[in-house]
Amino acid sequence: MTDHRSKARRMVETQIARRGVRDSHVLRAMAQAPRERFVDADMADLAYEDMPLPIGQGQTISQPYIVAAMIEAAGVRPGDRVLEVGAGSGYAAAVLGLIAKQVYAVERLETLAALARQRLAALGYRNVQVLTGDGARGLPDHAPFDAILVSAGAPSVPAALKQQLATGGRLVIPVGGHDGQRLKKIIRRTEDHYEEQDLEGVLFVPLVGVEPDAPDRP
Repeated sequence: MTDHRSKARRMVETQIARRGVRDSHVLRAMAQAPRERFVDADMADLAYEDMPLPIGQGQTISQPYIVAAMIEAAGVRPGDRVLEVGAGSGYAAAVLGLIAKQVYAVERLETLAALARQRLAALGYRNVQVLTGDGARGLPDHAPFDAILVSAGAPSVPAALKQQLATGGRLVIPVGGHDGQRLKKIIRRTEDHYEEQDLEGVLFVPLVGVEPDAPDRP
């Protein structure tokens, strides 16, 4: 355990802070979340390396820097209600759960969702709920959200997710196709006005669902 904690601190210092992530909430949560508990046991020694790792079902746990950069971009703060689309192993939801008041994570693959629930429950997370479903539709019954993070690449921004943002809410999502993805940040300024920012190039598995193929609209 001590070795993993020292690896986590080193990860934050060398992979995250040195690349420009400054948010103290994010840095502290990244140092605290036990990343080794969200990968298979035979990959635990690689948990804090600067790379994504396979988690089964053709999915991956994202590179630590990307997780941190997305949470910082989303401006997640204590008291926030957050939606994560593409829960995967549950790791990003765990990091979010150390910052936000309530986290809802959606995963389309029940096998991964069930495992994420088990891991989070074993670690004592009470403010993170993992649901199985089409993340492109969001969770309208639990909206609005102060922040939405999407851990899969979409060809366009799903309208349903934009509509589930609170006023002032932030959506961070990889957008693009096989020729490249860009990490986008969408801020809901008013009921029908959204501001979009381009952040950086990324590479995520595709977002699977009915909404991503729909035209982007306010």
